[in-house]
Amino acid sequence: MARIAPVPAENMTDEQRRVHDKILGQRGLTTLRGPFAVMLHAPEICEKVSDFVDHFMSETRLSSVLTELAIITVARQFTAQYEWFIHAKRGLQLGLDAGIVEAIRTGQQPDFSDPEQALIYDMVNEIAETRKLSDGHYASAVATFGEPAVVELVTLIGFYHAISVLLNSYQVEIPDIPGPEPLTEL
Repeated sequence: MARIAPVPAENMTDEQRRVHDKILGQRGLTTLRGPFAVMLHAPEICEKVSDFVDHFMSETRLSSVLTELAIITVARQFTAQYEWFIHAKRGLQLGLDAGIVEAIRTGQQPDFSDPEQALIYDMVNEIAETRKLSDGHYASAVATFGEPAVVELVTLIGFYHAISVLLNSYQVEIPDIPGPEPLTEL
């Protein structure tokens, strides 16, 4: 059970209601879940984080498949089940190979045929393990994606580290809807 319940509609402040309705409208949702349900307790943070996420879901220089690969790899590092559930599902819908998703889910080394995907995966894991990016991966990333995209990617990785900590700290549960299998424990 989550550590903090969503803010009941009848108890929302005007600011919480405004942010709640804005996020639902932007995403075409009927229920606020996951990190946003937690962050709505601090609506000013919730709104800013929502705007930040919107950039990565629609305006990033990297393809959506590469973005989702980075996010699910971070989720694996933290065993962040909610993050995994939402983004593995989205990655599969966008065309991320099911074999890659399953390997990440179970903590195995994926078999990448796309060198860009392999580079993203390696970068995410290196940052999680060493808390920085090596000269080799940095140079490869800049040569492959360009400097602005690398800045976005490293920011995305760090951001989803923070979201993983939030989700795990508040014990946010996977929604009861169809989706990918949960991450295995490592």
